[in-house]
Amino acid sequence: MDERSDRGGGEAERWPWWAAASAAQAASGAAWFRRGRGGTAVAMPFRAFAIASLFVGAGATAVAAGVVAAGVGSVEEMKGVGASIRRWMGAPPRRVGGD
Repeated sequence: MDERSDRGGGEAERWPWWAAASAAQAASGAAWFRRGRGGTAVAMPFRAFAIASLFVGAGATAVAAGVVAAGVGSVEEMKGVGASIRRWMGAPPRRVGGD
């Protein structure tokens, strides 16, 4: 039996965890960035990469929270969301398999 069906809520219950992970990553990145320069200059490239990774990860988990909260569960549903956004913007529909 599918383990998601046993919990009673499934996907709808997971988005707060994604949002919390995003907030934690953003807060960690901001705190580490605000701490300023410390230690040796040799560690600065590693530190800059680590802080940038926290911010990129926070953005990715925020997008995941939005997708899960919207109830998008498959690629076909995501394609439908994209088509809906294109219609809302007034953009022409995408051509499949064209140049």
